[in-house]
Amino acid sequence: MSRNRKDVDWDRFGLESRNPRSPTSTDGRGSSVRSSDDGDWYGAYSGHRPSDELFAQEESNQPWWKSQFFISQPVLFGTWDGVFTSCLINIFGVIVFLRSGWMVAEAGIVQAILIVIVTVAIVLVSVLSAVGICERCRVESGGVYFLLAHVLGSRLGGAIGILYCFGQAVGCALYVTGFGESMARLAGFDSPWAERGFAGAAVLALGVINVAGVKWVVKLQFLLLLILLMAGLDFAVGSFVHTEPSVGFDGWLTGNLANNTFSAYTEGSSWFTVFGVFFPTVTGVMAGINMSGDLRHPSTDIPNGTLSAIGTSTFLYLMFVFVLGATCRRDVLLTDFMIAAKVSAISVMLLAGLYVSSMSSCLAAMYGTPRVLQSIANENVIPGIAILGRGRGPNKVPLYSMAVVAVTTLSFILVGQINTLAPIVTMPFLLTYAAIDYSYFALAQTHEIQLRREDRFRAQEFLTSSRSGYGATEADENSPDKFDDSGDLDQLFPERLRHKKIARQMSEMSNVSMSVSTPEDPPTPSQSKPAAPVPIRSKLNNWYSGFCNRWISLIGALIKLTVMLLVHWGYALASVGVVFVVWTYVGHANPAVNPGIAAEFRLLPWLRNCLMRALGRPGQEYEQIVVPPKHPGMEVEAAQQNDENEDFASRSRYHHTSTVQGRLVTIDDDED
Repeated sequence: MSRNRKDVDWDRFGLESRNPRSPTSTDGRGSSVRSSDDGDWYGAYSGHRPSDELFAQEESNQPWWKSQFFISQPVLFGTWDGVFTSCLINIFGVIVFLRSGWMVAEAGIVQAILIVIVTVAIVLVSVLSAVGICERCRVESGGVYFLLAHVLGSRLGGAIGILYCFGQAVGCALYVTGFGESMARLAGFDSPWAERGFAGAAVLALGVINVAGVKWVVKLQFLLLLILLMAGLDFAVGSFVHTEPSVGFDGWLTGNLANNTFSAYTEGSSWFTVFGVFFPTVTGVMAGINMSGDLRHPSTDIPNGTLSAIGTSTFLYLMFVFVLGATCRRDVLLTDFMIAAKVSAISVMLLAGLYVSSMSSCLAAMYGTPRVLQSIANENVIPGIAILGRGRGPNKVPLYSMAVVAVTTLSFILVGQINTLAPIVTMPFLLTYAAIDYSYFALAQTHEIQLRREDRFRAQEFLTSSRSGYGATEADENSPDKFDDSGDLDQLFPERLRHKKIARQMSEMSNVSMSVSTPEDPPTPSQSKPAAPVPIRSKLNNWYSGFCNRWISLIGALIKLTVMLLVHWGYALASVGVVFVVWTYVGHANPAVNPGIAAEFRLLPWLRNCLMRALGRPGQEYEQIVVPPKHPGMEVEAAQQNDENEDFASRSRYHHTSTVQGRLVTIDDDED
């Protein structure tokens, strides 16, 4: 006999939720705890519960129209519906459709492919650095800002986070400017103000969708992604099924491949200027990371979704470059920015992809950027912007932060030129990605410092136990006269016990099962309570863990800083100046911010030690502090170092010294 799901008494199993599929459990105190497959106790005791979409209509008393159009519970997403979709539609943008042909005409096929590879390699190093941080630390909402603030401290994280939000807002203006340019030409308007009008209307429309909630954003992203992929397929098929020599599309095997192989830069252009125009294509690669607060398992969803999106987009970049270079004449590629539509089999389909790429990139930027700004405001890192942290609804939609991003985007739409906006967008992202690379390097170095310290403490404890147990038998191990000096050192240096605490925490975490048990095996209170998280974990055995390397991250950070100066040194210095000003302001206005879990690592002392080792001199690994133990049988008298004062006679004495008495003996050596 079947039993109705509503009649199941889940309370007798100690469960708060009546849904056996719900990934939440309780800790015995009424707090909701979400489990994670990778041991990341993200959201523990936060009180947030993901919505039960399967039984939502059955258990909800709301009208169907209200449950469909308004979000009443937090909505969480996974690898493909959250990270992969958001990331791919953000990095397969308008520049691929409008500037791939121009890039081939300037740089040639060989150097254009090199630009694509270098661009992807630069962001791939940053993505792997971010993946390494997500893998070895807990992940919360805030995206890029959280990664930087959690590792390097809120002071530097807030400064770079503000610059990152500015770059995203300008990037959104870049995306919708391409949309306005194509829409104005389609409508027959040859005025820059018509392009700006279409772009401004697109920003307002996307803002309304973002206000409606993340559920509608993700639903719309699925539709936009499908249109983008169909446009790419239409472009590839069109290059084989027809030709149009009158507009410069000659087709395959017409000599264009040989003519467009090498570069032919026009006056004022170079490899770095072309790179600066193309690089904003991939600036949205952190879109999945910015969704960290809306993911079920961010530590695994972010790496899998982001790396899959990068692989897919790289294939599409190379396809556009090679097809346009092999089928179209160079003079047409240089002047006709809509040549890709003429190559496609169905021009309307590629135009739809062009419009969608502009809208989707802007949609993802307007979704993730306000949440980064909201996290900075909520942590009170920068005084005076607390109002930007306010949110509406269960998912805390940041309305005020959205308004700031929208106003910034509309302001830069007035510039109205893609080639002008592209270098401005490039600088903040290069600096942000360089900071992420350095964050992973500092995190790995800090973990190594902690491991070396733990090994040193283990060695000291072994020597202490060997010395104290010398000559003792097993029978007198518990003797009250047994000497043990480890207690004094543990009180003076609590970090000696850190490795013991970590071992105990890892042991408890391995025994904790956060999944909801079956009725035959109900969870116990000890199973429902998570252990304290470890600040920095070792590398896991995921398929991408081997690609996360601290030295590659350090080299990547140096390369990004160099590229910034080569692309446009003026914009580069301005970006660094903005970060320095905000960093200085936070240091004076809010000096007690979180220093970050990598605060133990210092770059300049590390460089000095490396230089000392290179010169053959041993560097100072750590400060040696010798504390003499209190040996039994040795009388030690406590005495004051200063004179007694009646005003402070009632206070406790904390500073003592040992008094050593002796006398001077003079020995005269008489010569015989």
